[in-house]
Amino acid sequence: MPALKPTEITGEVVWIGHVPDRDASLKSSGQTEAELTFAGIPGEEHGGLTRPSCSRVVSQHPRGTEIRNVRQLSVTSTEELAEIAAEIGLEQLEPAYVGASLVVKGIPDFTHLPPSSRLQFPDGSVIVVDMENRPCNLPAKVIENDFPGAGRKFKAAAENKRGVTAWVEREGRVKVGDTVRLHVPDQRAWQP
Repeated sequence: MPALKPTEITGEVVWIGHVPDRDASLKSSGQTEAELTFAGIPGEEHGGLTRPSCSRVVSQHPRGTEIRNVRQLSVTSTEELAEIAAEIGLEQLEPAYVGASLVVKGIPDFTHLPPSSRLQFPDGSVIVVDMENRPCNLPAKVIENDFPGAGRKFKAAAENKRGVTAWVEREGRVKVGDTVRLHVPDQRAWQP
C-alpha cells in the first residue's frame, strides 16, 4: 500500500526565484525556469546537500553543525503573499522580497501542508515539504529598504503565512506555468 496519496489538489507555478548571495541580500531574482537537482537549484544560496545548522534546529544541534539540507527551497503561495501584503500596507508583495525559490497559486492553506507532502511537476520531478518556514527578519530588512515602515511589520504579518521549506526528491526542471500536484502522507494526525 502506498504511503503517499495523490490528491485532486493542483496548483500552478507562478514564480521561480534565485538568491545568488544571501549575505549580500535575501532578495531573489526571477527566472522562467530552473533545474532541480538533489542539491537544490544550482548556484542558488539555499542549495547544497548539507548546510550549517541555524537557530531553527538549535535544540537538536549546536549552531554551525553540518547537517542535511532540507531547506533547499523556500516555497510560498500567491494567496498568502497577498495576505501579508495587505497586513503590512502594501498593494502587493513581490516574491523577490521574501527570497522565494518557488511561488505557487491554487493550493489552499499552503503554509500548513503536512510535513513530508510532495509537490510533483509535469516532468515527474518532486520536491518534499520539510516544514513551515517561520518568519524571520531577513525579508523585513529587504522590504524596509524599499518600503520604509512596512518591513518592520513583516514578521508578525507573515506568521502562519510564510510558506514551507522543501528539498528535491527527484531531479528535473520546473517552469513558470507548470502545474504542480499535491501528494500527502497516508496517516492520521499525531495524537500524543
